[in-house]
Amino acid sequence: MVNKEKWKITGVIATILIVLSVPLYLLKATYFDQDLTAELEFEPQFVGKESCIDCHKIAYDLWTGSDHDLAMDYANDSTVRGDFENAEFEYKGQTHKFYKRDDKYYVYTDGPEGIMQEFEVKYTFGAHPLQQYLVEFDGGRLQTLALTWDTISKAWYHMEEAVYPEDDVHASNWLHWTNQAQNWNGMCADCHSTNLKKGFDINTDTFNTTWSEIDVSCEACHGPSSEHIKWANLPEMARPQNTNTGLIVQTSDIDNRRYVDLCARCHSRRSSLRDYDFDWTDLLDHMIPELPNEPMYYSDGQILEEDYVYGSFTQSRMYMEDVMCNDCHNVHSGKLVLDGNTLCLQCHRSDVYETYNHHFHKYKGESSLKVIDEFGKESKVGDGAQCINCHMPGRYYMGVDYRRDHSFRVPRPDLSDQLGTPNACTQCHANESNVWASNYLRKWYGESTNPHYGIALAAGAQMQEGAFANLVKLTKDDLYPVIIRATALSILGGNYPDSSKMVFKNSLKDIESLIRYTALHHYPFTGLDDINDIIPLLNDPVRAVRFEAAISLSVVPVDQFPSKSKHALDEALLEYKEAMEYSADFSASRHNLGNFYSNIGDPNAAIEQYKAAIKIDDLFYPAKVNLAMIYNQMGEMRKLKYC
Repeated sequence: MVNKEKWKITGVIATILIVLSVPLYLLKATYFDQDLTAELEFEPQFVGKESCIDCHKIAYDLWTGSDHDLAMDYANDSTVRGDFENAEFEYKGQTHKFYKRDDKYYVYTDGPEGIMQEFEVKYTFGAHPLQQYLVEFDGGRLQTLALTWDTISKAWYHMEEAVYPEDDVHASNWLHWTNQAQNWNGMCADCHSTNLKKGFDINTDTFNTTWSEIDVSCEACHGPSSEHIKWANLPEMARPQNTNTGLIVQTSDIDNRRYVDLCARCHSRRSSLRDYDFDWTDLLDHMIPELPNEPMYYSDGQILEEDYVYGSFTQSRMYMEDVMCNDCHNVHSGKLVLDGNTLCLQCHRSDVYETYNHHFHKYKGESSLKVIDEFGKESKVGDGAQCINCHMPGRYYMGVDYRRDHSFRVPRPDLSDQLGTPNACTQCHANESNVWASNYLRKWYGESTNPHYGIALAAGAQMQEGAFANLVKLTKDDLYPVIIRATALSILGGNYPDSSKMVFKNSLKDIESLIRYTALHHYPFTGLDDINDIIPLLNDPVRAVRFEAAISLSVVPVDQFPSKSKHALDEALLEYKEAMEYSADFSASRHNLGNFYSNIGDPNAAIEQYKAAIKIDDLFYPAKVNLAMIYNQMGEMRKLKYC
């Protein structure tokens, strides 16, 4: 009994000491070690991947050698994969040359004036299945060479031939490697380096682009980590529990929408509104995603041009059922977490889906007829039994990069002839017809088919009879993905703007920011009666929605605009102007700035912006049309020749 009492007393004393040690330690840290807990409230700084290795060695080793690790690098013997040993490549009657001198890499190719000349390669860009190369130009520009190395076939190829075979990409064309379409600073940099600051100066048309790490490193996804390191260096019991370990970005214990939105920052077609701010609430605070509309996508939302996954995945049943990126991909290596159908069988029952009676295709080792796909490649026996080949068909981009559609759709050859869209069946069996494929599907699965939103979208794009009503129904049905509802709204705005006004008006109140933004973007503002519908959105919590409301209202004469809302309008217009100036190296943003100045009554400033848009791309006709209209309004008819 005495021993038991002694142990009780000892336990109480130990507990008191433990409880007291934390406040005593915090007291010490506050007054003597102020570089610890006190600084957890300071703005975090980027510290580099080396600071992560000690605690996160497994993640670091997985990341090493990944596509993110190899996204960009300095050109040297360990990074350059192309043949620079006096190699030559013939294209359109010109001989392009690749060679080394004094441990530097050079290419002899057509320059800004179309004249063959020498350029030094400063950086590599990507590593597999292709590697591109960057050349420095005046004004802080880095340009991406059209001459590209195929790492699979070990050969040079020309990006024009692979991607723009029908275009005449001469030296003055926007697509030429020396012009804006191939400019690294605006087109590529944000997603290939860490802590990228674009640094475009609209007044001098120059860049001062910087990064903290040249590749996509730890802090590109997790955010600046200086405060995290301070948190980690505290004794375990002294660490604050409500600070997400000192990181701005939370990557665990989040829902699939937040998770996918984190990746969408790079894995999407989008318009960026500013340098990436890790501390954001809504996706539209820093970007506007491209909707799956023609001509970037097929009419039913399947991938056509480069998609980067977000635009297709957010259409999918997978996304609607809370699947997120890391369910399939290791987030550090980028590789699949499981091989083959095992990946899909994490969720789907093997006794239902991993059976011949589901896929009706032969397994590896069985005899089979020769099958050639649409790309001229022979399919191997067993390929048809792989889930991804039926539900994630792909396309080649940039010549040799095969990427799969992430909308995870059921093949619909019955719709292909009707909509002009592809399907996995005849993409694989390229010598067969859609009718052939449809007959087999009916034989295997029966006559009934589920309705597909692609029918309504395609009909609306073609303005078919009855399409309007189906589009309206689609915009209101929250059982469909948000991105599809927004796409339906955009088609209404493009083809039925006047008839859709009430739909847009109701959509301005939608809980989804993408719906509100799309409704605003297409809202047919016809008079002062519309002001009261839009004014509340000047105070919307989402940045893109606020400034879209502002640009819509900027046409209202100052003396007719409610004075109580003038400050909100000015603030949102400033946000709009800053966003357009951020991306003013693009014709579209210059055009938008021209519209902005025209709306606020500054035609001379508008003219300069329209001219700048045309200088960037002389085939950007919206700027030419608006410039001509301003000249006509000003009575400057002789200047129409400059349009």
